[in-house]
Amino acid sequence: MKIDQKLLHPNNDVDRKRLAERIKQYGKELGFQQVGISDIDLSSAANQLQQWLANQYHGEMEYMARNVELRCHPEQLLPGTLTIVSARMDYLAAAMNAEEVMHNPELGFISRYALGRDYHKLLRKRLQKLADYIGEIAGEFGYRVFTDSAPVLEKAIAEKAGLGWIGKHSNLLSREAGSWFFLGEIFTNLPLPPDRPVTKHCGDCTACIDICPTRAIVAPYQVDARRCISYLTIELRGAIPVELRPLIGNRIYGCDDCQLVCPWNRFAHLSTEDDFLPRHGLDAPQLLWLFGWSEDQFMQRLEGSPIRRIGYECWLRNIAVALGNGPKTAMVITALQEKLQHPSELVREHTRWALEQPTKQ
Repeated sequence: MKIDQKLLHPNNDVDRKRLAERIKQYGKELGFQQVGISDIDLSSAANQLQQWLANQYHGEMEYMARNVELRCHPEQLLPGTLTIVSARMDYLAAAMNAEEVMHNPELGFISRYALGRDYHKLLRKRLQKLADYIGEIAGEFGYRVFTDSAPVLEKAIAEKAGLGWIGKHSNLLSREAGSWFFLGEIFTNLPLPPDRPVTKHCGDCTACIDICPTRAIVAPYQVDARRCISYLTIELRGAIPVELRPLIGNRIYGCDDCQLVCPWNRFAHLSTEDDFLPRHGLDAPQLLWLFGWSEDQFMQRLEGSPIRRIGYECWLRNIAVALGNGPKTAMVITALQEKLQHPSELVREHTRWALEQPTKQ
């Protein structure tokens, strides 16, 4: 790789601007669709986070209440941090139509981000390559790579870096790419010129608020995680509140309703990464087939998948709720009855609930 000697140890505005341009260009060559740079002033986002926590909207996600200072002050998380390189990578893959899956009670809906391999390793490796490149053209520098692996306000950082704006559903939105993308960061001690944030473009639209099955978007830009299906099926480790179970439908891992209805996702692009392609038919799986997996099969078939993090018990819990929300065929009743002997009370209780639900045609 040819190194531009003018970029070594940038010490003036011209050099810093040129370095930032090279970082963004090489980021795209690595497979990121966009790279931006932000400063470390997250005071506005910090105030919003404090209010969100005060409202108890984080539910049992205690990690959100820990290390708030580190989350809101990047220079405390990594001393010496001056600017942050933020990158996005599209993940939407060619798959069975999401709406068709949601409207077929015999199938289980899995959030589109989780259909393929876990994104963390892929993004981290690409970000590390970008960091290595920065070191080659700018000299030794202090940095740390993050991919949802530490207390980082990644959406607020990405917003400041000009990658998009935080929509009313609390996801980051881009006019060019919608919201189907992952984010990653490089905290650096380089005095890079920050990009300008983009303006918000949600306007009067309330499509995401109106579509939410559990009314988890309690106000524009405010999500009560305790009602969110993604939280209930992924983060929550105990029993799903009985009053919310019928609203979950056949969503067994996450919920994409607010993204599917967002007008800006008309501009989303399919990912070119093979790792994000659906595995094991998870874009339209039969619920009974999934419910019949043994724990060994769960661990083996979902190796390298983000779904494994919820564990086998919560997997069966979620599927039992989905079966309870669908038609009670003889096969469904038999499968549920067999799980009444499961060693987990969590599984047994949700199975009993499913069997008690009225038959749907």
